[in-house]
Amino acid sequence: MGRVFLDHPGGSRVYCCANCDSALTNRSELVSTRFTGATGRAFLFSKVVNLTFSTSETRIMLTGEHVVRDVSCKSCGARLGWIYEYATEESQRYKEGRVILERALITETQGFEDTE
Repeated sequence: MGRVFLDHPGGSRVYCCANCDSALTNRSELVSTRFTGATGRAFLFSKVVNLTFSTSETRIMLTGEHVVRDVSCKSCGARLGWIYEYATEESQRYKEGRVILERALITETQGFEDTE
């Protein structure tokens, strides 16, 4: 299979996979904490690294019909949430291309201070 190379998002607060501790994103990419997933509270991020994606599917959610893909940890394969590919309602288009990570499936840890 070969070696899996992972990216690191940097930042002083980093969100990681709760299963294997691979870095996924940082606090500066956090858009909203007001979402709900299958395991409860969920966060919307503008950029997340070290993910794999399922095939696209249409889902009816609380905010309408969306085309989404499930996202999993690139390192261990644990399912973490989903990415919005397309929203049918104009008011929901801000979600497109953004990732939902379920709070119960991620951890927040101390990252690295920016030296610039």
